[in-house]
Amino acid sequence: MAQIINHSFDTIPKSYLFSEVARRVAAFRAAHPEKRLIPMGIGDVTRPLRRPVIEALKKAAEEQTHAESFHGYGPEQGYDFLREAVLGHYAGFGVHLEKEDVFISDGAKSDLGNLPDLFSGDCVVLLPDPVYPVYRDSNLMAGRRVTYLAATRANSFAPLPDEALHADLVYLCSPANPTGAAYSKEQLKVWVDWALANDAVILYDAAYECFIQNDLPHSIYEVEGAKECAIEVCSLSKTAGFTGMRCGYTVVPHGLVREGQNLHDLWLRRQCTKMNGVAYPIQRAAEAVFTPEGMAACREDIAAYLRAAAIVADALDELGIWYCGGKNSPYIWMECPRGLDSWQFFDALLENAGIIGTPGSGFGENGEGYFRLSAFSGEENARAAMERLRAWLQS
Repeated sequence: MAQIINHSFDTIPKSYLFSEVARRVAAFRAAHPEKRLIPMGIGDVTRPLRRPVIEALKKAAEEQTHAESFHGYGPEQGYDFLREAVLGHYAGFGVHLEKEDVFISDGAKSDLGNLPDLFSGDCVVLLPDPVYPVYRDSNLMAGRRVTYLAATRANSFAPLPDEALHADLVYLCSPANPTGAAYSKEQLKVWVDWALANDAVILYDAAYECFIQNDLPHSIYEVEGAKECAIEVCSLSKTAGFTGMRCGYTVVPHGLVREGQNLHDLWLRRQCTKMNGVAYPIQRAAEAVFTPEGMAACREDIAAYLRAAAIVADALDELGIWYCGGKNSPYIWMECPRGLDSWQFFDALLENAGIIGTPGSGFGENGEGYFRLSAFSGEENARAAMERLRAWLQS
């Protein structure tokens, strides 16, 4: 009898990392209802949507109540007004794009999981390890062969290509989730040159580019040649607090061709088949993010999250604990103290300090012995959490 179930699901962990974190936290809460826990784990934002966004959302919703301004199905690539706003954002850091190359989506996670639809099941996928689980699991679900490139303390968790490894599709994220490590322009040039030489395609996750505060590149397209080898995915989730609104954008340049096939055209065909676009009021709200008033408000929120990250970083410096991230990223990637492994530290931190974090081993083999703390919980929680951490580790 023929199999009808996709048994590639058997190759992924039975429980998604954050589901297991939630399960353990729920069990702890049930056993200790009197304890106040400080969430420093999953990367959801906590600061509310800003006024320019809300006003645009309300105005667009009101338009939907009038026949003359009602919008039904929108264009699969997104409305021109939002795509043009995205072009203006890229122009702000010196990148010129064509409007036709921009696709509006319901967030980076969806596109990062769906873009491999453009590639065959025989495609070899290269991932840094540790890595955001969606990259790994979505490809394993499809039965693709996944290989790993070690991201370690020795290479500052920002590995460069290994000439001995073959790959057709490579995922990069900068600043990275979970480590907060970021590539310089020179390092991205190494990746672009490698991809061009090997006919590989880079899927570049720029979801955290808004946290960059120095001269690091905001886009892989700041590197010459990247439009011939890279697809870039970004999101308003962290930029503007859209985790509950769901809106992002993906750039697939017309110049990206493999095996005689234009990947831009393939992605357009895929989206037309499987997606009806993002709601009109959401796209109007997203457009407001890119106005001067919207961007100024977003920068205030990002600065607040980075202040929270600095509170964590200062405490780890004081305690003599190695870490990376926290400078151009909302994530702090710390070495587990006292020789504990990742899940042991998760349980000990919960029990002794009431802090919820994320075990590094959930992001891959090279994440063992490390731990991710998030600054999205805010300055007050970061300060309270670090006071608890000091009290525990110095006791």
